[in-house]
Parts: sequence; structure tokens; C-alpha cells
Amino acid sequence: MEFSKIISVTGKPGLFQVISQSKNAIIVESLADQKRMAINSTQNVSLLENIAIYTYEEDIPLLNVFKAIFEKTGGKEAISHKESGKKLASFFAEVLPNYDDERVYTSNIKKVIQWFNILVDAKMDFSAIQEAKEENTEEV
Repeated sequence: MEFSKIISVTGKPGLFQVISQSKNAIIVESLADQKRMAINSTQNVSLLENIAIYTYEEDIPLLNVFKAIFEKTGGKEAISHKESGKKLASFFAEVLPNYDDERVYTSNIKKVIQWFNILVDAKMDFSAIQEAKEENTEEV
């Protein structure tokens, strides 16, 4: 599973892996139940690798946030995204201490933690992603 092929679709719960593309649709597979479906070109789709979290210095790519959570949890699931807003904010502050709490809302934190837990359930190996990125960097 490649992180660069993981997407979120507006109006659909969970995360999806892009399998194929056609002229008018994207064929995706749900990470939760492995069911495939077509997402037409009028639906809003976000690649997770294009999402970043606001901090006071710079925007941090979502992958880096996931890696920090992965290290903190030891590769296990994080706390539930259904916890109280204070618990979620406290956990997120431990992972990303300089996040901009005025622009990163509790709903954003819930979504990040929910996505992380989905990816851990789907056996995403965040340490392997880092190695692949480093290999690509060396070749350039």
C-alpha cells in the first residue's frame, strides 16, 4: 500500500486506495472493507499526501504527523477519535507541540486521529514510507 495513493472522499466515511483511473471516474478500494467502487469526477477527493497541519512556524505534511503519532504509540492505534475535545487536543499537543490551536480545530484533530487508526488497521508501515522517500532523495 502506497501512502501517495490514499485518498479521502467528501461525503464518504473512511479512507480509500486508488486502484485505477478512467476518463470520468477513479476506481478506489475502501481500506476498511476492501470493497471497490467508482468515484466520479464531480466528487471532491483529497490525497492525504497533499494535506498539511498548521503550526506556528510552517505547515507540517500529514505524513510527518502520522509518523510522530506512530512513534508515540509504538505502531499501535492512537486514542479513539471519539474522546473528549480536551483529551484529543492534549494528545495532539504531545505529538505536535507547536500546532496552531487557533487554526487547527478539534474536528481536524478527530479526523487526523481517525485516519491514523484506519491506516494502522490497514497495516500501513510508516517507517517503510520514510525509507522509500530517502531512497528517492538519494537518486536525485
